[in-house]
Amino acid sequence: MSHARRPAPGGAPGHTLRYTVNCSLLFTELPLLERPAAARAAGFDAVEFWWPFESAVPADKDVEAFIAALDDAGVHLTGLNFFAGALPGPDRGVLSRPDRVGEFRDNIDVVLGIAERTGTRAFNALYGLRQEGVDPAEQDRLALESVLAAAAAVAAVDGTVLIEPISGAPDYPLTTAADGLAFVARARAAGARNVALLADFFHLAVNGDDVASVVRDHAADFGHIQIADAPGRGEPGTGELPIHALLAAAQAGGYGGHVGLEYKPTVPSSDSFGWLRA
Repeated sequence: MSHARRPAPGGAPGHTLRYTVNCSLLFTELPLLERPAAARAAGFDAVEFWWPFESAVPADKDVEAFIAALDDAGVHLTGLNFFAGALPGPDRGVLSRPDRVGEFRDNIDVVLGIAERTGTRAFNALYGLRQEGVDPAEQDRLALESVLAAAAAVAAVDGTVLIEPISGAPDYPLTTAADGLAFVARARAAGARNVALLADFFHLAVNGDDVASVVRDHAADFGHIQIADAPGRGEPGTGELPIHALLAAAQAGGYGGHVGLEYKPTVPSSDSFGWLRA
């Protein structure tokens, strides 16, 4: 049974959006290279990852092993983060950091190479934290330059650079949908039409956004959706977000892409999909 495309369960407003499993938060009981097969065994044929290597430019053998794990599992890699430093951890991205932006630029070619071999088309570029002693305007300038470079590169594979507001990091400058959309608008005004908002319903909710209003006003502009319930960031049904209704509204509003399951399961990962089978 595949969960790649199925309606919302439990009598909630229906949708036919496809799910993709974020294997950087789910199946962490297993070594990273075993997670694609676990997602497949659970009924999914699509996965996404944060940057799965420790460095911005990993050894060729490590890239080969990652791609082989996807191929052997028979899953499609629908999304990939650019290198973001220590994640989760103290960095939350490097594209705006003067001391590390070179790593981001070096990483672009590696990401593009993986995309060419896997068909991946969605690439999350995390902004990075404000740095003590660095002019925020300079960080913003570097961030824009970095995103423009990334967008130009992934355009070769019809890719989209995603900009994500996140929570839990007070020094991260993009926390609301409005913040993210404003940066997307800057990038597009500078010529990068393939930059879009990553709407993570959990992050938006805990940062105070009215997620239903964001979906109503901007669903057609989303480059990707990720979900986890709030509070808690567990699987749908463990918090208070009307996730099924939000997804139905997003599809009705023009969103047709994947929905990333980026939650921290409250039970073993393979047991956390009851909300889909309800």
